[in-house]
Amino acid sequence: MNHGRLRAPRGLAVLLFLFLAAGAAAPGAQAQDQKLIDALVLQSKARAAIVKAISPAVVHISVEKSVKSDGQQLPEMFNDEFFRRFFQPRLPTPPREFRQRGLGTGSIVSPDGYILTNNHVVADADKITVKLPDGRELEAKLIGADPPTDLAVIQVQGKNLPIIKLGDSDDLDVGESVIAIGNPFGLEQTVTAGIVSAKGRSEVGLTDYEDFIQTDASINPGNSGGPLVNLRGDIVGINTAIYSRSGGNQGIGFAIPVNMARTIMKDLIAGGRVVRGFLGVVIQDVTQELASALNVEVNGGVLVSNVGPDTPAGKAGIKQGDLIVTFNGRPTKSSNALRNAVAATKPGAKIPVELVRDGKRSTVQVTIQEQPKDMSAAIGGVQRPGEEGEPEGPATEELLGMTLQPLTPDVAEQLGYKGFTGLVVTHVTQDSPAAEARLREGVLIMQANRRPVRTVAEFKAVVDSVPSGGHILLFVRLGEFNRFLGIRKP
Repeated sequence: MNHGRLRAPRGLAVLLFLFLAAGAAAPGAQAQDQKLIDALVLQSKARAAIVKAISPAVVHISVEKSVKSDGQQLPEMFNDEFFRRFFQPRLPTPPREFRQRGLGTGSIVSPDGYILTNNHVVADADKITVKLPDGRELEAKLIGADPPTDLAVIQVQGKNLPIIKLGDSDDLDVGESVIAIGNPFGLEQTVTAGIVSAKGRSEVGLTDYEDFIQTDASINPGNSGGPLVNLRGDIVGINTAIYSRSGGNQGIGFAIPVNMARTIMKDLIAGGRVVRGFLGVVIQDVTQELASALNVEVNGGVLVSNVGPDTPAGKAGIKQGDLIVTFNGRPTKSSNALRNAVAATKPGAKIPVELVRDGKRSTVQVTIQEQPKDMSAAIGGVQRPGEEGEPEGPATEELLGMTLQPLTPDVAEQLGYKGFTGLVVTHVTQDSPAAEARLREGVLIMQANRRPVRTVAEFKAVVDSVPSGGHILLFVRLGEFNRFLGIRKP
């Protein structure tokens, strides 16, 4: 027995050792933490330096325009609940003219005072005033506007105008940091930051030509026309709209890519209008069902559903049912991408177009024309397979979850299919192959697997020739439009 020395329990000794080790390492850990904090501060300061450099060229745009009241609607100020509840019954409502004001944002992009903004900011304006951050207020002149892309160019006259450099939106990556500057709700020089959430957004329903950058940087009313910039301080987009159910920012904003804006701006400065290219085809995306029916990849091209005979495409030999896989050497993964590429091509340019027809690839040279005012008329309506007449065979029959009826002259007159032949869908069963293919009552089926079908027996023969699980390529018409559909045989 040892009476001369006290010993700590084994567990307490281990804890004491760990505590002492941690204490010894603390200075090193603190130094590492301080380095991380310093890096964050440096990053924050760098962002502030970017904002400081570009802010002088971000301008506040105010517009005035005359609006005529028809006597039934009061000026906007009287839509306030206070006025409507207490004063509106006693207010006179004769026809009158009043001044309407609006606010927006723009970017000075050249030393001679050209400012890039949205069309909806300056549309129909009688007076445009630009206020610079240095306090100068300058009257602006509208150089040109392009409603199909919602872009406009205005110009001010002034000395020593600050400018922002236009960048390259093609070089922008999803996840990259971006900064938005604008005047939301009239609050001048408001800065928000975020990331690029997505690129190539289309079918948003905002403009005719869409290729939006999506961002979560806060964009609100008044930000319209302002710049979206990268961390180099270059403009990569023009802030245009937000997706919102409440009217406020919900983290989904859209900006026009600067590469599209640059092209539009050059045309507007040169001639006050945008000159767009014209190919002369009606196109559609390739769905999974269509891909199976065509034996191609989903993103392998864009399907041609109609060709105008006297158009650049028709003259070059492009046909209905062709798959356009490249345009001017670049893959065409969506109809929106192809439409934008054609529109951006200068008339007179000879462009190689790669096609897939019956599984074989070929390339044709197309001479692009200027886009006509009425493109539907220029395409020449539609291609009409077969001749109108009274078909023979059963009156109706159900196949693939839909009831079909041969198109008679009376039905063609009633549905607007005069001059066409085919089978009319009179009923679609819920959750059937026809319903999954998005067929509905009134659709005219003109072809099945590229064979004209005038009778139910002809259509049934095509269906019987396809194995179970296979897809049938349908060429259909609804209203004034032709398109291809893929339907799966159970």
